[in-house]
Amino acid sequence: MPEIARFYGIIIKLFFGDHPPPHFHAVYGEYNGLFNIETLEMMEGDLPQRARKMITDWATQYQRELMDIWEKQEFRKLPPLK
Repeated sequence: MPEIARFYGIIIKLFFGDHPPPHFHAVYGEYNGLFNIETLEMMEGDLPQRARKMITDWATQYQRELMDIWEKQEFRKLPPLK
């Protein structure tokens, strides 16, 4: 699973050819989350609230790019949370 971004101990990954809806995975230590790219809601997971907020803030900035990566299935790194 390609690593799309890394910030504050959070790793954002995206599986190519994964099941719908368009989503990305976030790993923060022992915690995991699965986020819908279109709504930015956590669909599954046990991430702490602070990590969820940082991930949502980051994904808001790069939502269009995340959808483009999902649709084209072309890996590229995205900048960390600013």
